[in-house]
Amino acid sequence: MTIRRTLLAGAGIGALALCATPTFAKAPVHHKKPHAATASASSALMEQVKALQEQVADLSARLGVQESAQRETVANVNSAQTAANSAAAQAVQAQSAAAAAQSAAADASTTAKKAVPAAVKSELATFSKGKWWDSTSISGRMYFNFSNVDTKVNGVKPAGSNNGTGFNIKRFYLGVDHTFSPIFSGNVTMDIANVVGSTNTQNFVANSATAPANSTALVGKGFYVKKAYLQAKLDPAFIVRLGSADLPWVPYAENQYGYRHLENTIADRTSFATSADWGVHVLGDLAGGLVSYQVSMVDGGGYRNVKVSNTVDFEGRVSLNYKGFYAAVGGYTGKLGNDTEGAVTPNTASREDAMVGYKNKLFNLGVEYFHAKDYKNVTTAQEDKADGVSAFGNVNFNKTWSVFGRYDWIKPNKITNDNLKDDYYNMGIQWEPVKIVDLALVYKHEKVQNGTLGTQNGTIGAGSATVAGQGTYNEFGLFGQLRF
Repeated sequence: MTIRRTLLAGAGIGALALCATPTFAKAPVHHKKPHAATASASSALMEQVKALQEQVADLSARLGVQESAQRETVANVNSAQTAANSAAAQAVQAQSAAAAAQSAAADASTTAKKAVPAAVKSELATFSKGKWWDSTSISGRMYFNFSNVDTKVNGVKPAGSNNGTGFNIKRFYLGVDHTFSPIFSGNVTMDIANVVGSTNTQNFVANSATAPANSTALVGKGFYVKKAYLQAKLDPAFIVRLGSADLPWVPYAENQYGYRHLENTIADRTSFATSADWGVHVLGDLAGGLVSYQVSMVDGGGYRNVKVSNTVDFEGRVSLNYKGFYAAVGGYTGKLGNDTEGAVTPNTASREDAMVGYKNKLFNLGVEYFHAKDYKNVTTAQEDKADGVSAFGNVNFNKTWSVFGRYDWIKPNKITNDNLKDDYYNMGIQWEPVKIVDLALVYKHEKVQNGTLGTQNGTIGAGSATVAGQGTYNEFGLFGQLRF
């Protein structure tokens, strides 16, 4: 409004100035027709005033448009402010509602907690602290193979023999370890094996006079306990196990060999040793693990056959491990669980063991030896002896690939049949795609001459102490293990 008034005032002053100008102008010289000149000047002045009035009107119209725009802008600002104030009020209301809901949820939780029985509440409280599962571990190990078997007796494939191709799971161990305290712990390991039949040179034939001698020996097959013991670790150098647990020798030899999933170690393969038994086991490490030992007092019948007998058996081992070099000696003595009431056991079984080798990241080379006396003659008056040597090794190309080989030589009856001998070897290449899986392409060959010998691959051989003969066992295929 101030700008408009100023412009109008200026326009008015200008108009008055124009009107006053003729009064002070010099009078014209000519005196003819005075009235006509005066009329002409007045007409011109009126035209100028009219033009100024039009300009003032146009300027007033423009100023009116600007004032209208200003009034609209002010109205929009006021409307926006009102909307913002309304939104702020709604946000405050929402926040108040959320706080009320949270308070209601807390009240509901408190009410629910009060409703839980005391026993359940006590059990739930232990979840955050951990319970038995924090001190329990589950492990497993499976040995499997898909292979072709070829067996012959004096060059001929015998009827009923396992000649052909098939898939087999030789072992599946499922173990549970639990720690009760820093001293006490326990272990249960289940063994799963075929209920009937086995990886053998002869298939199972039920109710048949031609069936293998071990076909009807179903005890210890299926799903059964291999290890079950309570352990007290009083010191790393003094650990006591009560129950069925690893024996001193075979598990140690398997660990050094490293390819148990392909074949049992030499004494176990030919039934001159077993891997676990029921009894009391004392073991430990000395000098920071440089020396280890184990002594076991056991029933003698093996983990598949719990025995109560008049005497107990003993097995022991002392071993050394120094910068990759390993060596061990061990032995066994006892009646093998045969000294039951009324039984005749004229002989005592004994076995001496030794192993030496060296291993590092690149390779492993080792030799195992055993000498046994009357190990299979406890219940007979006839004495006998056996000797066996196993040389094994492997070369690791990298972390996942390796080549391996092994050779066993055994004379199982040095007194009763000195001509009987067993030659066995295996070789192959292994791939470890992941830490828990080993896959090996393997070839095995075994030949028994001048008699027969029971092995983990069946009874092999032909002939006797006085009759020459031989049996062969050949197997080729994919062997592996899964462990977790």
